Amino acid sequence: MNEAVTLDRAAGQRVAADPIATLPLTLTINGEPRQLEVAPWTSLLDLLRDKLDLTGSKKGCDHGQCGACTVLIDGKRMNSCLKLAVTLDGCEVTTIEGLGQPDNLHPLQAAFVEHDAFQCGYCTPGQICSAQGLINEGHAKTRDEVREQMSGNLCRCGAYPNIADAVLEVLGTEKKA
Repeated sequence: MNEAVTLDRAAGQRVAADPIATLPLTLTINGEPRQLEVAPWTSLLDLLRDKLDLTGSKKGCDHGQCGACTVLIDGKRMNSCLKLAVTLDGCEVTTIEGLGQPDNLHPLQAAFVEHDAFQCGYCTPGQICSAQGLINEGHAKTRDEVREQMSGNLCRCGAYPNIADAVLEVLGTEKKA
């Protein structure tokens, strides 16, 4: 039996620990309002993947270093593995599943296909969400700026030139070295 226990040092005995309660959480996920009960230590990534079956966001490093878990929180790109879900009460979360559908691709998804901006595809959901965040921010206009702004998203296959081409197409800029 594996019960949670604690020590009552004053009484010198072991006593059953009170289980930690879940906390209420209200999120809008991909346009759908959600009322949830979440353990305080649950990351947004684990909530999305394990509780809501939104598996597009990938668990790459679970340390915020690879960008595979990137989602949009109130339109800003964030590594979902680093965000505790309970800190996002009232926020709007957009995952790759919320950007487009197979029969109606988001412009970034279509550009990634057109420019062959993926090989294994593992990083692609995070890359696309990060690219949408980059577009929302409005800071990147050139290839070098896109590459710099996307540097937090790793691609082990090395599709970086194609990713930059896809993002630049959606930005409507010319390819610049």
